[in-house]
Amino acid sequence: MNIPDAYDYLVRARRDSWATLERVPDEVLSCPLLDGAKFHCIKDLVFHIAATEDFWIREEILREQPVRPTIPALKDTQGGPVFAGFPCETLLDYWRLVEQSTLAYLPTVDDDELNRIVTVHDRPGKRYTVDGLLWNLIIHEARHVAQISVLLRTQGIKPPALDLYYYLPIA
Repeated sequence: MNIPDAYDYLVRARRDSWATLERVPDEVLSCPLLDGAKFHCIKDLVFHIAATEDFWIREEILREQPVRPTIPALKDTQGGPVFAGFPCETLLDYWRLVEQSTLAYLPTVDDDELNRIVTVHDRPGKRYTVDGLLWNLIIHEARHVAQISVLLRTQGIKPPALDLYYYLPIA
C-alpha cells in the first residue's frame, strides 16, 4: 500500500467516524475520560489528530502557514485539554479543512518529494524523509481513532467498524 491509498482509506474511514461523532451527545464527547497532560476528553483527541496533520504537512513539510489560525475559534489555541467546551462541529470543520489541504498536496508527491529530507524546527538535529513523516501521520491517526473508539465503547456507544478491509476495493 502506498501513501495516497493509505490516505484514501483514512478519508473514507473518517466519514464514518465523523458521522458517529456528530450523533454522540456533547456531554459524552466532553466528558473527562482521560487523565493525561494533553488529553482529557474525546474532543481533545479530535483536535489533536487534525492539528498534528496540519502541523506536520503545512508547517514542517511545506513550510507554510497551518490551517488552524484561519479558524477564528481555534486561532489562539495550542492544544492540551481545553476542547471540552468547543462545539464538536468546529473541531470537525477544522479537520475537514486540514484534509482538503492534504488532498491538495498529495498529488504533488513524487519519489523526489518522498525522499526529501525535512529538518524539524523544534527538534534540532533531527532529520526525516517526507515519506517517513507521512507514514507517521497515517499511523498516528489510526492509533488515536482506535483510542476514540474504545472511549466511545466505555460510554455505551458503538463506534463504526473501521478496519481497512471494510474499505478495500473488491478484487
